[in-house]
Amino acid sequence: MDNKTPFLIPMSQEELWEKMRQLIRTELADMKKEKLYDRVEFSVTGFTQKPIFKSEEVCKLLQVSRQTLHQWAKEGVLKPYKIKSRVFYLWADIEGLIKNE
Repeated sequence: MDNKTPFLIPMSQEELWEKMRQLIRTELADMKKEKLYDRVEFSVTGFTQKPIFKSEEVCKLLQVSRQTLHQWAKEGVLKPYKIKSRVFYLWADIEGLIKNE
C-alpha cells in the first residue's frame, strides 16, 4: 500500500492493519467453533441419529447451494436417493464427505 495515501482514522496505518488482522483472526476462530451439527435437526423418534436428510437440510449442513449439491450428485460425490418425488441423502455419505474435506 502506498504510504502517501491519507487515512482519516485516529491511529497509525500499522495500528489499523494490526486491528484488522486481529478482527479477522477472531472472526475465523468463531467460525471454526460453530458446529455444523447445530444447523440441522438430528433427532428422529426411534433412532439414535437421523439416517436420511432432505436436500435442503444437506445444503444447510454443508453450507452449499442446491446447484452445488446437484453437481456433486452428477459427479458422484454424494449419492442421491429418490423416494417418489423427493431426493434424500444418507447420513453415512454426508459424514464421509465431511471427513474427506
